[in-house]
Amino acid sequence: SRPTAMPTATTDLRITEILRTIEGESSRAGLPCALIRLSGCPLRCRWCDTRHAYPPGPAMTVGQVLERVAGFGVRRALVTGGEPLAQVACLDLLRALVAAGYETQLETSGALDIGAVPSAVRRIVDVKTPSSGESARMVAANLDLVGANDEVKFVIADRADFDYSVAVVQRARLCPRCEVLFSPVYGELDPALLARWILDCGVDARLNLQLHKLVLGSAGDAALTAG
Repeated sequence: SRPTAMPTATTDLRITEILRTIEGESSRAGLPCALIRLSGCPLRCRWCDTRHAYPPGPAMTVGQVLERVAGFGVRRALVTGGEPLAQVACLDLLRALVAAGYETQLETSGALDIGAVPSAVRRIVDVKTPSSGESARMVAANLDLVGANDEVKFVIADRADFDYSVAVVQRARLCPRCEVLFSPVYGELDPALLARWILDCGVDARLNLQLHKLVLGSAGDAALTAG
């Protein structure tokens, strides 16, 4: 059966993990950050690499999350999932991070409305390609909302995904309105081949590798857990 959003009867957050790490994806890849992974996701992408975030983790208040992040000594905070916007308290967390002075980013599947996300937050919106099995879940209006402070990411497994991504970029006129990221599915598509496709097609997209996996191996972000 299809999973549902996380329960909304409480303002507490369900947290899978909070890490001090390097940012693995996006235009900020390689920079230190506090990664806050919220639990739960209404999607089931075929190549999902964060299945450990599906079940609900421990409950924490926004204040407890900020207290934990403050101990990391970093200036960036990345809220991800799962699908973070599936929890209503995610917006409270984003507002609190911005108010505390963090350069705040949100990674979202694109399957939920991003309109209420605070304008100071850098939204990284994932457009699901056909190989994910979830391309029909995209909220098309989200692509009308992105701007210069945002990024749109396409995770690509094959040539069909690539052609689909190029068509979406062109139809929505994403370049140069926002940063466009083309990411190969780890272990399925050779990054060098994707780089060649980008160069040949003329779309101004950034080749976006999962740097945390290249540096830390299969352990990923967990290898840099703090505390």
